[in-house]
Amino acid sequence: MKDIKFSFEDLKVYQSALDFVDSTYRTTNNFPKKEMFGLSSQFQRASVSIALNIAEGSGDTNSQFNRFLNISKGSIKECVVCSTIAKRLNYISEEIDQNNRQKLEELSKMTSGLQKYLNKSNV
Repeated sequence: MKDIKFSFEDLKVYQSALDFVDSTYRTTNNFPKKEMFGLSSQFQRASVSIALNIAEGSGDTNSQFNRFLNISKGSIKECVVCSTIAKRLNYISEEIDQNNRQKLEELSKMTSGLQKYLNKSNV
């Protein structure tokens, strides 16, 4: 059977976003059960949103893709806040928070780089 692949799946930023989703789910599995519909859910949804918006915007016009990348960047910021709250509530360690921030900073840079490329292609 032929392996079906979509073009956005080759984007490094998309692959990094999926890696962050994996990390977020592993991290939130250790949150208190009372957070299942609170911070855990919000953190998971925000991380998933990063990858979803990259996928949804790719293959569209550059300006539309740029719009979806801006939404992804908003979700990246949301994940920073979720990680900060988790650290403040002692659900995660300082080390995990810093690791999250490092991954999110890299995702943000990759997203901005892709946006710059798309903007140059529009000229």
